[in-house]
Amino acid sequence: MKKVLVTLVLALTTSAILAQGSTPSKIPDQQQPAAAAGQDQGKVIKDPAEYNAYIAAYNMQDPNQKAAAMMAFLQQYPNSIVRGDALEQARAAYQAAGNVQKLEEVARLILKDKPNDVQSLAIITAIARAKGTPDSAAEARASAEKGLQALPAWTKPEGTPDADFEKVKNQMTAIFNGAAGFGALQAKDYAAAKNYYTKSLQIDPNNMQDVYQLSIASLESNPLDLNGFWYAAKAINLAGNNAAAVQSISTYAKAKYKKYHGTYEGWDQIVAGAAAQTAPPANFAASIKPAPTECDIAVDAVKQNDPGQLSFSDWEFVLSHGGCSAANKEAADKVWQAILAKQKSSEGADVKLKLPAVLVISATKDTIMAAMTEENQQAKKADLTVMMEKPVLHPPAPGTSIDVIGVLTAYKPDPFMFTMEKGDLPGAAPTTKPPVHHPPVRKKAKP
Repeated sequence: MKKVLVTLVLALTTSAILAQGSTPSKIPDQQQPAAAAGQDQGKVIKDPAEYNAYIAAYNMQDPNQKAAAMMAFLQQYPNSIVRGDALEQARAAYQAAGNVQKLEEVARLILKDKPNDVQSLAIITAIARAKGTPDSAAEARASAEKGLQALPAWTKPEGTPDADFEKVKNQMTAIFNGAAGFGALQAKDYAAAKNYYTKSLQIDPNNMQDVYQLSIASLESNPLDLNGFWYAAKAINLAGNNAAAVQSISTYAKAKYKKYHGTYEGWDQIVAGAAAQTAPPANFAASIKPAPTECDIAVDAVKQNDPGQLSFSDWEFVLSHGGCSAANKEAADKVWQAILAKQKSSEGADVKLKLPAVLVISATKDTIMAAMTEENQQAKKADLTVMMEKPVLHPPAPGTSIDVIGVLTAYKPDPFMFTMEKGDLPGAAPTTKPPVHHPPVRKKAKP
């Protein structure tokens, strides 16, 4: 919670604003009418004992003692004309002493009397945000939004320089927007969170907490806002020597980056570039390419390889994605023509293909349902229907691995199924030895 006090001290640096309570006018002379004595002289305490108690508390130098004395004064004189001043003096003293618990208590007392007191709203907002629970995040957002509504009507305390007043208003605007963004983020209201954080960073662009949380709001949005990667990179730079923060931000952002981009390539350059940048470059989002989809991979497999030299698994992969786009249909057509070409001799006669080590899912004397690819074999899911040329006297048992030969005559893309006609079993006896498969081109190397 010490960080909360640091935030508040930065936002409330002007002493005239920290303690708006004024010294009350002295007790009027007995011969002087009380009304006349109170004109243009501030608040007048008529009871000598009350006046002396307030002045004694007001003049204390130790913040803890001063705050305690002001609260004792209010307990003794709860309806004093300087109640508001005493509460503000106690608030300033507790803040100077670093007593967050008492600071919060006094701020809440002030808000009971003055619901739109922006300084107390800022204190409650910052403390609620720092607690970090779902309930406190919701309270932080509510009090922050109330503070943003009240701030334009906040009048400059008498004697406060214009520059100091504007500085504190800006700092409070940043506190309110950052906390409202945090509350929205916790509620998964990502659009509102991005709006609030953006306004906060317009005032304080180096607020690491808000920069990082803006990256989260951006990267959790649907659709994903790619500028979130820049904000994460900027937050890493702002974290500086805070190794724990750097590690936490990097772990989150790199995982998101790899999921979108496919690899970590380019991430270190983004982090390095953000160090000297104040905002995402104009072309930043366009510079990050998404990872290729399965449809993209299917097209590339045919572009980069002779379709006739692809594995059976790759044939199935390309054919099953033929409906993705015109390019995928073209790739699937090339694969199917390559398969048909392999099943014709130079004279045009049918040539049977041999499919090695397929897994039998079920079998009758006329038909064998088998799994060709490793994935389907693991799932025990048939992707090949073999129509036997002659009835099989002893059909292979489910779970056995066999070689089959025949002519592939058709396929269905979803769920995928090859149809093989004129099927036959080579002379070798069925075996339960696991098949050996070469990795298909679509497989990606593990990071």
